[in-house]
Formats: sequence, C-alpha cells, structure tokens
Amino acid sequence: MRPSWDEYFMEMAEVVKTRATCLRRQVGAVVVKDKRILASGYNGAPSGIKHCEETGCLRSQMNIPSGERHELCRGIHAEQNAIIQAAYHGVKIQGATLYVTLQPCILCTKIIINAGIDKLVFRGTYPDEFAEEMLREAGIKLVKFD
Repeated sequence: MRPSWDEYFMEMAEVVKTRATCLRRQVGAVVVKDKRILASGYNGAPSGIKHCEETGCLRSQMNIPSGERHELCRGIHAEQNAIIQAAYHGVKIQGATLYVTLQPCILCTKIIINAGIDKLVFRGTYPDEFAEEMLREAGIKLVKFD
C-alpha cells in the first residue's frame, strides 16, 4: 500500500537518523515544503570535530539526565542541523513542515519557531513539557506520529 505523505517523510527521517553519531540516542530530521525535501539533519558533533563514538559521551560521563544541561554535549541536535543545512545552502524554509524522529527539546523548539516552521510531525516523546507548550503558543501545528 502506498504510504501517506507523513508516513513517507517520517520514513525519510528514520533513514537520516542512521547517520547519527550520538551514543545516547539517534535522531533524524527532514524539512519539507510542497512535498519536496529541502534539508535534512541528524544529531552528532559539528563538521570536523571528533564524534562521541571516538571521545565517549560527556553527558554519560557526568551523569547528566536527559533533557537537562544541553550545552554539555559535543553534538548538535537533528532539528538544528537540518535548519543549519538549509541556511548554509540558502534554502528558504519559512512555511515548511519539519519531520523529526523525536519530540524536540526547548532549544530546538525556539529555533523551529524562529525559522518559520508551520508544522511539526514527530515520533517519540521527550521529557520537555515547556517545549510543547511553546510550540502550541507559537501556533505551530503539532502531529504526534505513531
């Protein structure tokens, strides 16, 4: 059976996450507009920087719980990387939909809002109620994908 557009693009995000280098969790994101993929991203260290696979996970070493102290990490989140890639290549994403394999954290939420994303389709939950609250306040359409 032919997949719906949401199923299709979420599967693309699942493929993108296979490139992730985070030891704790692999996440993929795809930015879509008019049924076309504009950019993608996965979580991992910035370009040219050693990956956690090589250095070990700083967050695990310091016993930092999920959802806290995001700055103590070598990695960039998948949503951030997708939006950065669009900017790097001069691709306008205002009004786009973001497909992501995990509910965004508060840092990604603020970036998503200011990037002009209109719709967020996500799979999985993340312990950040404030992020979800801000997305709703910003008027971004939220679709929990199961």
